Amino acid sequence: MPPALPEVIIPREKAVFRMDAHGRWHNDHGPLEHPKIIAYFNANIRRDADGYYLSQELNDHIEKVYFPYEDTALFAVDLRGGDPEELLLNTGTRLPLDPHRLTMRGDDLYQLTGEESDSSVQRVKFTERCLLKIADRLEASDGGYYYIDSDGRHPIAALGDEDD
Repeated sequence: MPPALPEVIIPREKAVFRMDAHGRWHNDHGPLEHPKIIAYFNANIRRDADGYYLSQELNDHIEKVYFPYEDTALFAVDLRGGDPEELLLNTGTRLPLDPHRLTMRGDDLYQLTGEESDSSVQRVKFTERCLLKIADRLEASDGGYYYIDSDGRHPIAALGDEDD
């Protein structure tokens, strides 16, 4: 096995790009527009104890760039049919839609992932496109929100204001 490549760490405050609250990448000149660059960035999002970063292997090292983001770095960008239905994330990962893990903050819908027992819980924010696909299954009543499917009416918990 070849020796591990050394890591070069770029801290969040030195990153030349950021992600906004809608999952769009920006640099000093505005939103990134090139679809291949956006897809490359999204596919390389990782997370460790220090937060979200982009990772790439270069010739003689691995570069980890921690980047600023608003709210979360994970977004449900599409919904795929099946049993269970799957959320397609901006990273390319598929995640089963789980009504019991849905939560809201303000007008934003999220699904929690990971295990609370090992501090790996992450928030996946639904994009407008994904919300439109499930809008007919969302209900506001009795001062709360509910997700309705063939198994019944599931309350959607309110999410606190704590950070990832």
